[in-house]
Amino acid sequence: MPTVLITGCSSGIGLNAALTLKARGWTVLATCRNPDDLRARAAEGMVPIAMDLSDPHSVEAAATAALSHGPVDALVNNAAFALPGAVEDLPRDGLRAIFEANLFGTHDLTRCLIPHFRANGAGRIVNVSSVLGLVGIPWRGAYVATKFALEGLTDVLRLEMADTPIRVVLIEPGPITSRIRVNSIPHFERHVDWRSSPRADQYRSHLLKRLYEPSGKDRFELPPSAVSERLVHALESRSPRARYVVTTPTRIAAVGRRVLPTRALDWFARRS
Repeated sequence: MPTVLITGCSSGIGLNAALTLKARGWTVLATCRNPDDLRARAAEGMVPIAMDLSDPHSVEAAATAALSHGPVDALVNNAAFALPGAVEDLPRDGLRAIFEANLFGTHDLTRCLIPHFRANGAGRIVNVSSVLGLVGIPWRGAYVATKFALEGLTDVLRLEMADTPIRVVLIEPGPITSRIRVNSIPHFERHVDWRSSPRADQYRSHLLKRLYEPSGKDRFELPPSAVSERLVHALESRSPRARYVVTTPTRIAAVGRRVLPTRALDWFARRS
């Protein structure tokens, strides 16, 4: 059975991906931070691995633990969190925290696995990006910055790995049912002093309502299984695509970024 290491398996995309691949016969090495989630993944027949992407020592230990179970055939970098807030209100330590998890930890883990893939003569690296890795929208600057960076790093890694048997893939979801909004609240409360912001009224009328009082599903929102469908192809196809877009907004953003002038793209982003 092939083996895959998936990050961020507590809920949402990561959990559905883990369950889907396990059902298809993969051995799933599932990383989580919460001990309860680790126990739940073990009860589901996965190999639980504790990891905090913000901690380099934790990342290294997780990679060592994963490789101790035998050959790893694929890595799915899914774990990430959001830090909502206006760009002018984002403090340095907030940006540092989100980059540590969403980019630096992901990069460290990937580097830990590449020598193993080289030695095995094969490997797949799938990085889960976002529609916000294609276009930015207001109040999401920190998350957008990490996903734009992940897109660029992945593109270059794909080019550099072209002369090896390692394949590098991006999956770009749009609105997917998950806990990312709820999980972002502690980061927002820790890092953003919105009451002192010149945009305090805008926070009250827009962001706080969306953050604390969700109005239900986005009209384009899809379940995590929509991402898992693309992930299966990315991992099991002999010739995976460089990119897989998921949801209508991502398709629109991908086309718009190529063909629309900046002013038109800005109009679209503000309406989003």
